[in-house]
Amino acid sequence: MAFSVCARPFQSAIVHTLRAPLFALSSRATAVNFSVPYKLSSSSVRRLQVPYRHSCICMASSSSASDVAEKSIYDFTVKDIDGNDVSLSTFKGKVLLIVNVASRCGLTTSNYTELAELYSKFKNQGLEILAFPCNQFGAQEPGSNQQIKEFACSRFKAEYPIFDKIDVNGENTAPLYKFLKASKSTGLLGTLVRDNVKWNFEKFLVDKNGNVVGRYEPTTSPANLENDVKQYLEA
Repeated sequence: MAFSVCARPFQSAIVHTLRAPLFALSSRATAVNFSVPYKLSSSSVRRLQVPYRHSCICMASSSSASDVAEKSIYDFTVKDIDGNDVSLSTFKGKVLLIVNVASRCGLTTSNYTELAELYSKFKNQGLEILAFPCNQFGAQEPGSNQQIKEFACSRFKAEYPIFDKIDVNGENTAPLYKFLKASKSTGLLGTLVRDNVKWNFEKFLVDKNGNVVGRYEPTTSPANLENDVKQYLEA
């Protein structure tokens, strides 16, 4: 992952390619510290500090805050598992749980089972679960759309909408997922730092007004989201 740091106090720009940088803000939020897992130079420097007020971090794949502010989740149109266009404005007034799913993951059985239970319990109160197959994590969703549909609907009795297979990270990230990740970033500097989906079955919760209000780790059980879902259904 390449990034550039431009700082006025330095005589020249520092440009370096890092594969796994770790970021941390100082306690006064006046500096950005880059903790690097290998040497930047022969001097064995492990930490580079750049005055935050004089610096900018540029990452080609990140979404800007202004782009997010100008969009609503209801502006997006996606394709369902059968290839039909679906406008997400169809779901206005609903609470949405959006999940990237896979058929051959260690989390598959528990998540598909509990998603079906959650949907059965709250669908009449206004919950919709939107499932997006993705093959980016361990190639654990290799099948065709038809195979994915048969798997989810036959084995796990999925009654909620399942959509076309997409990418959730990288150059070909679906526009919806760019929006979701930027809207509920867990990374440093908000939407200025790319915040990838970590694995299969990461979850985003959207309220009745289209606001992204929750983001949950892949290991978070759908059953453990019940209280959050109820809160936004009752709001």
